[in-house]
Order: sequence, then C-alpha cells, then structure tokens
Amino acid sequence: MIQNGELLIRLMNANDYEVMVKWLNDKKVLEFYEEPPSNMDRVIKKYGPRVEGQHNVAPCIIEHKEEPIGYIQYYKIQEDEFRRYGYTTNERIYGIDQFIGESRLWGKGMGTSMILMMLNYLSINKNASRVVLEVKIGNGRAISCYKKCGFREIKDLNDAHCLMEWVNRTK
Repeated sequence: MIQNGELLIRLMNANDYEVMVKWLNDKKVLEFYEEPPSNMDRVIKKYGPRVEGQHNVAPCIIEHKEEPIGYIQYYKIQEDEFRRYGYTTNERIYGIDQFIGESRLWGKGMGTSMILMMLNYLSINKNASRVVLEVKIGNGRAISCYKKCGFREIKDLNDAHCLMEWVNRTK
C-alpha cells in the first residue's frame, strides 16, 4: 500500500491476528493504546470486520524489513465526531490511531516516518483536508512525534486526552 525504504504500511489481514494478540498483551503498548489485554477471540471480533471491509475503519500493519512492528488505522470522521470535535463543515477529515507494538523500536523515528507516510497517503489518495487524532495528555513521546509530523493541539477532550490536528496545506 505505502512503502518508504525499509518501512511498509499494508492492509491488515487474518494472518496478522496473532501478532495483534501479542501486542495487545504488552503492558508497555497498552499503557498508551488504551485497550484491555486481549486474546484471539477478542482480536477477531474487533478487527475481523475491519479486515473484511465491513467497517469504516481501514486497519493496517506496519512492517520494518518485512517484519510486523506496529499497527495504524485510518477512517473518515463520522457525523457524530464532527460535532464532538467542533467541526461545522463537511470537509474530508480523517482520523488515525497507531502504535508501534515492538517497544524495543520506540524512539528510533519509525513512528514519525509511518505517520508522515500515512498523511501523504490520505492527502493524495483520500483527498483529506485534515487528519485528527486523540492522544493522552501525558504521552509526551507521542505528542512530540505528532508535532514533528505537523500536528498541533487544538482542543482538550476531557481530563486525560486532547485532540490534535494536521491541516493539508496543499488544498
């Protein structure tokens, strides 16, 4: 789907469920991704409809040197989220969520690279005018990464999260 050097973002498939179970049981990952520990049934129930194209979320796996290292998903913002985030127009706004599942690779620039790759993809292939994401206020590593990618904090959503936004300047 998207490749830049040794980094590849591809659509998730059923063969990826096992690695998702691994990542979604890693305490370091769960500290920031905010899901409960998982098992195969839970992963299939949540990600199966996405993999099969029966959900508005497009799930993707990030590979480095042909090894899965993380997850990223994108989705067109739905009407209820437009209101919650404070948008009043029907712009082409997408949301993303992501994590690097192999914590030994944190802090090596791969998060920045994969997000920039996804922003480029959404801009060119989905005509996105903006991309938003929610982040824990205390997740300094992620916030720093997002700012490097051109996101800015625009709104506190509650006591623990803020909304960050990237604006497509080519539109």
